[in-house]
Amino acid sequence: MTTTLIPVGAPSITSRPVYAPLEPRPASQHLIIADGEGAEAVVELFGKANDRSAMLAAAQLLYTPGPNGTDQSATLEALGAAQFFRAPTIPVILTRLARVLSAAHMGTQFYLAGTEGLIGQAEREIMNTGFPHASVQKEHRGSTVRRVQCVHCKGITENVATDPFKCSHCGLNLFVRDHYSRRMAAFQGVNIDAEDPGQVPESVVRFK
Repeated sequence: MTTTLIPVGAPSITSRPVYAPLEPRPASQHLIIADGEGAEAVVELFGKANDRSAMLAAAQLLYTPGPNGTDQSATLEALGAAQFFRAPTIPVILTRLARVLSAAHMGTQFYLAGTEGLIGQAEREIMNTGFPHASVQKEHRGSTVRRVQCVHCKGITENVATDPFKCSHCGLNLFVRDHYSRRMAAFQGVNIDAEDPGQVPESVVRFK
C-alpha cells in the first residue's frame, strides 16, 4: 500500500484557500486591502520593497479593524501611501473597493492581508472585474473566525468561532466544513443532526 504524505500546513481539501507571505511585484499601481493584524503583513511588504518610496507613491491602502477589535490604522496611515482609507466595517471597505476597481487598470497588483472573511470577499470583488487571479496575493493574519454559508437555507453567518454552531438564519445545527466556495467567499456549514435530530455534539471553540 502506498502512503501519500501531506505537507505540514497543506490544505485539507483542494478548495481550501492557500496563503503565503506578501511579496512586492512590479506594477504601476499597488492596491492593498487589509484588516486587523493584516496591517503587520502590509508593513512587512513595504519593508521588502527595493524602492519603498516608489511603491508607496503608487499604493492605495484600504483598511478596517479586525473582528477581534484590532485597529492598526494609525500605523498604516503613517506609512505614507499615496492614498489611505480606513473603513469601520468590511461591508464599507468592499463598497470603497468596488469604486476603486472601477477606475483600476490592467497591470495593477493586489495584496490582501488579514482575516479569511475579508480576503475572500475582496478577492471575489477583484475577480468579478476580470483581473487575472495571478495578480492577487493573499496572506492570512490574525483571527481565524470563519464566514460560513448554510448549505440548506443559503444564509451567511459571519465570524463563526464554534463548531458545531447554530445557523443565524434558519436555526439548524451546522458542522463547519473545510470546503470553501470562492463564489460565496465562505466555508460551508452542513446540518449535523439531520439523521438523528437533537443529537448534537458539544460545541467547541475551533476558530479564534
